[in-house]
Amino acid sequence: MTAKLFEPYTIKNVTLKNRIVMSPMCMYSAEADGKVNDFHLTHYISRAAGQVGLIMVEASGVTPQGRISENDLGIWSDEQIPGLRKLVDGIKQYGSKTSIQIAHAGRKSKVNGDIIAPSAIPFDEHSKTPKEMTKEEIKETIQAFQDGAKRALQAGFDTIELHAAHGYLINEFLSPLSNKRDDEYGQDQYLFLEEIINAVKEVWDGPLFVRISATDHHKDGLTVEDYIEYSKKMKAQGIDLIDCSTGALVNTSINVYPGYQVPYAEKIRQEADIPTGAVGLITHGIQAEEILQNERADLIFIARELLRDPYWPRTAAKQLGTKIEAPKQYSRGW
Repeated sequence: MTAKLFEPYTIKNVTLKNRIVMSPMCMYSAEADGKVNDFHLTHYISRAAGQVGLIMVEASGVTPQGRISENDLGIWSDEQIPGLRKLVDGIKQYGSKTSIQIAHAGRKSKVNGDIIAPSAIPFDEHSKTPKEMTKEEIKETIQAFQDGAKRALQAGFDTIELHAAHGYLINEFLSPLSNKRDDEYGQDQYLFLEEIINAVKEVWDGPLFVRISATDHHKDGLTVEDYIEYSKKMKAQGIDLIDCSTGALVNTSINVYPGYQVPYAEKIRQEADIPTGAVGLITHGIQAEEILQNERADLIFIARELLRDPYWPRTAAKQLGTKIEAPKQYSRGW
């Protein structure tokens, strides 16, 4: 019997050959122009050769100011499309599907110059104080997300993920810890994400994911119960899957252990009735299979384990006593 980890999974018009997703991870390897270079081609395409079902490219800034660092990939310029298209084509030659996480870092941006956020509250005592966004800047940023989605379509990506987690701009609007506005974006803290989703869906009809931090890990912050309600709203807007991470909006201590974030994916899946992705110290095939067989999540997002082992799908298959097809170039070794 084939392990569920290696069963195909269909979202809208896209079928993944297995349930393994390469989680988006910043590589800090781009030049200031935000373009794909040789490192990115080697890094992502090797994981496609390793038979990952869906390769998700790291957080790519929708504006230069919206990058986490000066060395992040970008999707703010048409000049970035050819490199992204070359990357997509390279990944697809191994049968993997492609995704890109589009993002704005907000108050956690480390770029030179002014940074922006819903409120003028720095991330911590070592961080720059952001400028509170005007209504015009909010509109411009929503437009930047829409333009980024257009470029993702032109580059040939199969899916898009909106980065609404880890204390970056969308996450900052969602939480009362970072959003102290007294206008409609403070009264309805979901409004900014709602308008981004609507804008993106005007130009993109493929699978659309959202990564969330399902709890702020703070007594005055959002909990998974709040994110169940947000997830119901996202489902109503046509979001296809919630990628469930946690934390990083504020500095707090988090008890980290294997699978520590899986219960959030399970709870949101059950109570918001929407597909979820599980992430967070998932390192073993048996661990991934348990999550899927017990219907705790629909996809398994693998991050650091894929940095250690680009061929983790093969490793997981061996752990589960099943075989997967090798790329023809590696068939003698697999």
